[in-house]
Amino acid sequence: MPAAKEEASAASATANTAVRRKKITAKKPASDVAQAKTATKKKTHTAPKTNGNAAASKNTAVPKTKITAKKSASDSTQAKTATKKKMDTASEPNGNAAASTNAAVPKTKMTAKKPASDSAQAKTAGKKKADTAPEPNGNAAASRKRKASVEATDETERTKKVKAETPAPRAIAVPKPKKVFPDIGKIVNEVPGQILDVYVFGEGTSGELGLGSKKVNGKKPIDVKRPRLNENLGAKSVGVIQIACGGMHAAALTRDHKILTWGVNDQGALGRDTNWDGGLKDMDGNDSDSDSDDDDTGINPEESTPTAVGEEYFAPGTKFVQVVASDSATFVLTQDGRVYGWGTFRSSDGVLGFTESIKIQQRPMLLPTLKNITALAAGSNHILALDTKGNVVAWGCGQQNQLGRRIIERNKMSSLTPQGMGLPRGKIAKIACGAYHSFAVDKNGAVWGWGLNNFGEIGVQSNAGEDDAVILKPAKLTDLEDHVITDIDGGVHHSLACSKDGTLFTWGRVDGYQVGFELDELNKDDVIFDERGSPRILVKPTVNPEVSGIRAVAAGSDNNFAVARDGKVYSWGFSSNYQTGQGTIEDITTPTQIDNTAIRGKQIIGAGAGGQFSVVFGKADAQTNGTH
Repeated sequence: MPAAKEEASAASATANTAVRRKKITAKKPASDVAQAKTATKKKTHTAPKTNGNAAASKNTAVPKTKITAKKSASDSTQAKTATKKKMDTASEPNGNAAASTNAAVPKTKMTAKKPASDSAQAKTAGKKKADTAPEPNGNAAASRKRKASVEATDETERTKKVKAETPAPRAIAVPKPKKVFPDIGKIVNEVPGQILDVYVFGEGTSGELGLGSKKVNGKKPIDVKRPRLNENLGAKSVGVIQIACGGMHAAALTRDHKILTWGVNDQGALGRDTNWDGGLKDMDGNDSDSDSDDDDTGINPEESTPTAVGEEYFAPGTKFVQVVASDSATFVLTQDGRVYGWGTFRSSDGVLGFTESIKIQQRPMLLPTLKNITALAAGSNHILALDTKGNVVAWGCGQQNQLGRRIIERNKMSSLTPQGMGLPRGKIAKIACGAYHSFAVDKNGAVWGWGLNNFGEIGVQSNAGEDDAVILKPAKLTDLEDHVITDIDGGVHHSLACSKDGTLFTWGRVDGYQVGFELDELNKDDVIFDERGSPRILVKPTVNPEVSGIRAVAAGSDNNFAVARDGKVYSWGFSSNYQTGQGTIEDITTPTQIDNTAIRGKQIIGAGAGGQFSVVFGKADAQTNGTH
């Protein structure tokens, strides 16, 4: 509140208090009433003022004093004359303020009857008294009063003229601060050049498959039993060059350097706005004159349709080479070795944060400490990054020691800062993550693992099967020492790898056929059994003889894919949501080729798996639907 108004308000409160104290409720002689009224009015007008506006506010605030006692005409006239005199002698900065003050003084309500002649005389006397208010020298000078009135009028006119000629101040447009990005650095990574056909299958009720929200040819975009070409990712119209699956969302890079995201966006994993007002159907029971509602699945189209993340969040001219997705976050790697990310990490207590100061990062953010990065890998809630010197850093949730360093509870937020771990310096060539464990492959094809090991998912036998068993620091997998590992991946409690000669290895939890063996075919010396005598853990990385010539592997939560050099793709494991692509909800016990009309004869070169959905992708060619 401005100072003048504060003083006026205080003065008004003081005046009101004085009036309330002098309110007359008993019958008194008329002369006493007049004196009381005069004193009240005088009290009101002698309150301190800072300027004319404050004075006007104070006078306006003075309540009308109701006088119930009978008064003689002469006493009433004296009171009114004194009041008028006091009004005209109140000091004001200028004529406008004085006029405003006089107009604001409330009239006093009179209930005493007066003869008409006395009333007329009182009014005449009051008018004369007002016009002859004493000047500072003590003499009554009506001419000076008239002159002052004329000058006040002239001053008012001049003030109005000045205000009219003074242009109104224009609002100054405040420019939005520009984002400052580092200059594009030297090329560290090559942009993938192969355009892909993308096939999706599995659970899609939350838009994970990227098929949109409408039925296509009568087919719903949910619970897709076998691989289906995603026309929203058409080779000709979009040109996907790389794709990644998270827990319930996915992301892809395109040939024109865009990032597309789709799926669940509850914690910013898509890096864009997906608000939608739809989803509520008409419940009045009336039949629509259109059958368009029959194609509506109620899925949020903003989430279920692959859509580009805003380019304004990246340095101009940025080109992307890799995207990875965790449960609730997404990270991209650029051609010059920088990393952007968005979303959040979670722990057993809920949301952990994206950085130490940011809980959920809704839009892409540059991670300034990461430079010269050549590869990324994502677990459920942690990330690995490999740099040009062969060194690895990790960040995210470290509750299961998946970061390769000890995180204490009172300093748990430090886990959100990328830091190294005890790997051989300068020797790492490849990185990978399971849900709660991590891998690094050195330049000689040797494998190092760390993190959760309660189901032997790391491949270290020393504490496999113990509750909350972890490998704190990177440990070498001795059972793979005789093989040159070229690809490796992990699920929730199992892992798989392939070697240079195309051999497939699996290990970890077995009760959902995650390792791809009939349980009675497992070597009992390599198995930990539960209390009922059922096989529980395959502790040793074991060759799977069902397939050969494997070039790439991918793990979902409890299912897997192996891609052969001849373009065939095999799957096995838990299949309750069709995530194996085999068209059944029954578990697939051993590696089985996916063979349906959509991918038959196609050159499949890779696969990806989310929580309950999967993708396989192959080289796009002129014969592929969507490239014409």
